[in-house]
Amino acid sequence: MIKGIITKGIGGFYYIQDEDGKMYECRARGKFRKEKITPLVGDRVSISISYDDKGMIEKIENRETKLIRPPVANVDQAVIVFAVKRPNPNILLLDRFLVMAERENLDIVICFNKVDLSEEELNNLKEIYDKTGYKLLETSTKLNSGVEEFKHILKDKITVFAGPSGVGKSSLLNATQPNLQLKTGEISLKNKRGKHTTRHVELLKLDFGGWVLDTPGFSSLDLDFVEELDLQYYFKEFEPLIGSCKYTGCKHINEPECAIKEAIKNGKISESRYNNYVNLLDEIEKNRRY
Repeated sequence: MIKGIITKGIGGFYYIQDEDGKMYECRARGKFRKEKITPLVGDRVSISISYDDKGMIEKIENRETKLIRPPVANVDQAVIVFAVKRPNPNILLLDRFLVMAERENLDIVICFNKVDLSEEELNNLKEIYDKTGYKLLETSTKLNSGVEEFKHILKDKITVFAGPSGVGKSSLLNATQPNLQLKTGEISLKNKRGKHTTRHVELLKLDFGGWVLDTPGFSSLDLDFVEELDLQYYFKEFEPLIGSCKYTGCKHINEPECAIKEAIKNGKISESRYNNYVNLLDEIEKNRRY
């Protein structure tokens, strides 16, 4: 039996790389289908080999983490990338990504890319997210700024690298390790939205240690898997204040003597983040009704 990690899955075939870097094309045993287990990129597996480096997945190790979208396993951290311009940042979408990563209890880094395009917009974003406690990284491949710190963050980790199309995810990875030769997306001048360039989820090995998942760009992410009263726990800066409100089960909307709303008045929590919380909560409640 050979141990390895699933780096890619296409059309029922799984590509597994062993510790020496050798790649095997495998299918999954029928028992996984019967047990309703689908192998995921990032799964650590044991395989048997028949011929021509082709084989079967015999065992899937227990998963430490599992993301729903993108569907990946055993990720250590999430680096969420948004451009300060081209395309303009959608902070509601950014907060959706953060909720997803928080739900999986991942370490999170927010990367603001293309910082050479707008210092004003960068400062606006930092004003909102400095209060969250997340690590913020500022990068520009044009200026080669922040690339070394970015490499240090990725080293020896399995990182999901996510964000909408066109924000420069692939360009950042190429700057970190040029031989990855990822396709970079052009920005449509008509609507300032990025074209999809990454067609599938793939685990990429880094020469300096670690793995990174380059994932398809997203335009929307639903939160069907989040319960109404759980959402507050996925806003990191809310968590220390949860339980300090006057009413048990406070949703921090219309209730009096709410610790979260008091923190907004005192400038400890960004009003933009709170507004996004309200919007996402409203969305979840509406989805539950239908």
